[in-house]
Amino acid sequence: MNVSHPKLILLTVCLVALMSTAGVAMPYPILAPIFVNSAPDAFNHFLGLPPKLLLGVALAANPLGILLGSTLIGALSDRLGRRRVLTGTLLLTFLGYLLTAYALWSRWYLLFVLARFVTGLTEGNVAVARAIVADLHPQLDRARSFAILNAVLYTGWLVGPLIGGLTLPLGEAVPFLLAAGAILLCLGVLLAFLPETGERMHQEQSLLQVMRGQHSFRLLSADPLLARLFWMQLAFAVGVNAFYEFYPLWLVEYARLDSRGIAVVTALMCVLMTSASVLLGKLGHKRAPLELARINAAWVALGLLGLSLLADLPWPGIGLIVLLGVPLAIYNAILPSWCSERFASLGQGSVMGLLTTIFCVANVLVALLGSVLTILDTRLVLVLGALTCGLAAAWLQGVIREAEEVR
Repeated sequence: MNVSHPKLILLTVCLVALMSTAGVAMPYPILAPIFVNSAPDAFNHFLGLPPKLLLGVALAANPLGILLGSTLIGALSDRLGRRRVLTGTLLLTFLGYLLTAYALWSRWYLLFVLARFVTGLTEGNVAVARAIVADLHPQLDRARSFAILNAVLYTGWLVGPLIGGLTLPLGEAVPFLLAAGAILLCLGVLLAFLPETGERMHQEQSLLQVMRGQHSFRLLSADPLLARLFWMQLAFAVGVNAFYEFYPLWLVEYARLDSRGIAVVTALMCVLMTSASVLLGKLGHKRAPLELARINAAWVALGLLGLSLLADLPWPGIGLIVLLGVPLAIYNAILPSWCSERFASLGQGSVMGLLTTIFCVANVLVALLGSVLTILDTRLVLVLGALTCGLAAAWLQGVIREAEEVR
């Protein structure tokens, strides 16, 4: 669809995505210190359970909420409009952050887990941001727009962990209060500058009917190639989440870093991710998209395997964590753009929602399984991630062949 001032809309979406993602990423460097390095109390030793197990449940609660929300948020934006859905989800996210801060202040573990779940229900709105970017095609080049959006998202992953890590010493609730403030700023920018985009679909149906019929999983029966891609992407997302969720614990245990050190390492990695995504957007690439994704999935697998072997060499391990940002950034810029182009007829919001859903399914699985593995050895989670990313790279070769056959 054609809109006025598409570049201004892209800029607005990027600003909203930046502040929203910063809030999502902010807890990553602080949860491991809160549960593993803090003085024992009723919060981090709830019911006498191991802190690592409690950490795993806390890690799983947020993506479980995102999983449930993202199966519907993208599809609902196809029907109700992107701006309306974004406004509602940001408001609920703001309230969720306030509840999370209160739970930490009151040392109430169950409320903390519930608050992280509730916040996650509405944090799947990155799918809506990606759908808006897809709506701007052909006025703006789709691949370049996705690369720019991904660069902004990585910047959010840089800013968020820095804020979380640097402000944690001021009080465990402080980072979440700052995240709530960032969400309010998001709302202001959205209401001031973002017009409605996207085709409104299924207006003759009730909201309940849309929720039943337009969830993202329905796409798996709509296109066999997308169903095959689902399992490949799930394998890769398991590996990526094994890295994202547990490299902070690796840094605590083997590099002896605190929340500030974890924040700095995360920031350096995100600088590389942002730079790689920006360069990809400006310079493009000569390889076929899925082939480039396959190569970078293989590099991620090798990097995770290498990290699992560097427990006695913390500084090379830290360097490897930072360098892993490059193949992750390239993969994450390529695959959504290819999916947006190949499966556009299924609804951009639904397709982007499915990608978010896959990531969250993997996030929950890794958080729960990984917390058990870390009781034995944190490196086992990284080995699991290396195996699943390697499987995804091999599986992607079959997806490439199938995509060429049905072209």
